[in-house]
Amino acid sequence: MTRRLCFALDLVEDADLIARYEAHHAPGAVWPEVLADIRDSGVVDMEIWRTGTRMFMIATVAADYPRDRAPAARDVEWQQLMWTFQRPLPHAAPGEKWTEMKRIFSLSEEGRE
Repeated sequence: MTRRLCFALDLVEDADLIARYEAHHAPGAVWPEVLADIRDSGVVDMEIWRTGTRMFMIATVAADYPRDRAPAARDVEWQQLMWTFQRPLPHAAPGEKWTEMKRIFSLSEEGRE
């Protein structure tokens, strides 16, 4: 069984940095070790969407997500690189990157007329 989680994060307001961030996430650009680490954590699928400086991540995760394990060294390096482009949301906890969002509406849970 899987479930879906959604997260938000901001980018630094700099067109060049945003373009570089998107280039790092282009098909085939994410380091293979990072992709493996994401999957090993229990993420089945993931998408990142952007409007302006605001990003939105949709993650489909396994029932046992997040799995108890140490992140790969290459993932730590990737996360440090990504902090070059990212900034936490104004209400984020100290050190928090992606802020988990709370679902407040689901069309599929609404009755049909």
